[in-house]
Amino acid sequence: MKRAVKWLFICALALMFLSGCQLTGDREGDTELEQEAVEVGATVDDVVVTLINQEGMQVATATLSEQKTGGVKIKLVGDNLPPGVHGFHIHDRGACVPPDFESAGSHYNPTNSKHGFDHPEGPHAGDLENITVTEDGTVSVEVEAPLVTLNPDGQNTLFTDEGTSLVIHADPDDYISQPAGNAGARIACGVIGE
Repeated sequence: MKRAVKWLFICALALMFLSGCQLTGDREGDTELEQEAVEVGATVDDVVVTLINQEGMQVATATLSEQKTGGVKIKLVGDNLPPGVHGFHIHDRGACVPPDFESAGSHYNPTNSKHGFDHPEGPHAGDLENITVTEDGTVSVEVEAPLVTLNPDGQNTLFTDEGTSLVIHADPDDYISQPAGNAGARIACGVIGE
């Protein structure tokens, strides 16, 4: 009888041990599946950019959001800007030194395309739609940048070694003139990711 009880006890321990191993295995598998789900559903955080004018005063804020379908949405809100239609671009240097903002470099163009939505070999990745500032100097607009990403490891990322910036120009972009759409002076600038 003692032998049978002892055998039963050993079998019960073995069964508990095997059950514990199976549960541990399931938990590890679940963890791997959870990690894969996190990677697939991972999103890039929004990026807020502060734009300054030629006097170094803040005039606008842009919020950049990665889109699930690709590209980046830019929501621009500002005031104390000159009324009218203005060119708006992503530039290829992360530096905004007033008053001329030449430090921001050229349009962001990692694909070596021509400038402009109307050019058959365009546009630059950094070409954006014109924005309209109202008579009271305010702007609130959303534009799409379909050819770029906020993912630091993605193709055409805005987080390059040189950095990137947003620039508002004095005049409208004509969407075809080279190299920058004849948009005039740079009147506001903000570094992306600063």
